[in-house]
Formats: sequence, structure tokens, C-alpha cells
Amino acid sequence: MTHPVYNVLFVCTGNSVRSVMAECLMNHLGAGRFQAFSAGSMPNGTVNPQALATLASLDVPAQGVRSKSWAEFSQAGAPVLDFIFTVCDRAAGEVCPVWPGQPVSAHWGVADPGDMPAQSTAEVEKNFRDTAYALKRRIELFMALPFDSLDRLSLQAHAHRIGQE
Repeated sequence: MTHPVYNVLFVCTGNSVRSVMAECLMNHLGAGRFQAFSAGSMPNGTVNPQALATLASLDVPAQGVRSKSWAEFSQAGAPVLDFIFTVCDRAAGEVCPVWPGQPVSAHWGVADPGDMPAQSTAEVEKNFRDTAYALKRRIELFMALPFDSLDRLSLQAHAHRIGQE
């Protein structure tokens, strides 16, 4: 039996760290069952080099990722999204575009590792790694859901609950 490929968008304000890490992690872990994207409400135009280094240290491919606007995903011809997860508190509070198809959405807030105090390079690396692990755990919990047996309302509730983990 073949499973559908679910399109997932991770949203953060700048689209330079958390949303990009989540996109790469889900594409890596999703084994073709999930197609992940990331975007920002006010993208800064670059992906944080430490985010890329963290993904590389976890053997997670990040080729071709870029910082982009969420407007790309509300235009004609954009992938139809099944799920949208905000990963920063600021993006969760913003007025989002109208997403075609009314995807299931939830807030999976994770602290910005670039804003965490760090006295050394090792502490910076740890902050980014901890963020990646928090996102990875939520993604794994989400991917383990029995999608075939859950209705939309149940998926919404599970997605929300995962964001509280």
C-alpha cells in the first residue's frame, strides 16, 4: 500500500535557523513520505552558517536551502500544503496568508539558539544542537502518528500536543 506524500511548511520570522533546520530534518527523516519546506514572514535572506554546520554535524543534508518569504507558498502553482508549523513565537502571533486547502496547523515554538547566551564557541554549538534535537523529537513524534486512521480534527489535536512537548 502506498502512502501519500504530505507537504509540510515550517514558518519562522527570519527563516534562517529553526524553520530551515526543521525543513532539512523532516526531509531527511521523512523518507519520501513528507516533503518539507520552510519560509519566513520577514525572511532575512540568508541561512545562518551555524544552522548549516549543525545539520552537517548530524549528517542531515541541507543542499539548496534558502531563506524565503511565506508569500511563495500562497501563490498559484505553489505546493498544496497539508501541515503548517510555526517554530517561533513571533511568527505564531502574526497574521498569516490564506493558505489554499486549509492545512492543519500548530505552533511548535523553539527558542532561537542565536539569541541564547553563550560564552564560547562550544556553548553556541550546544545551543544550536539542542534546538535541532528539540525539532527532531517533535518531527519524529509527528511522523509516528497513524495518519491513515486519524481525521483532521484528531490530527490537529495531536499536532498541537506535540508542540507542547
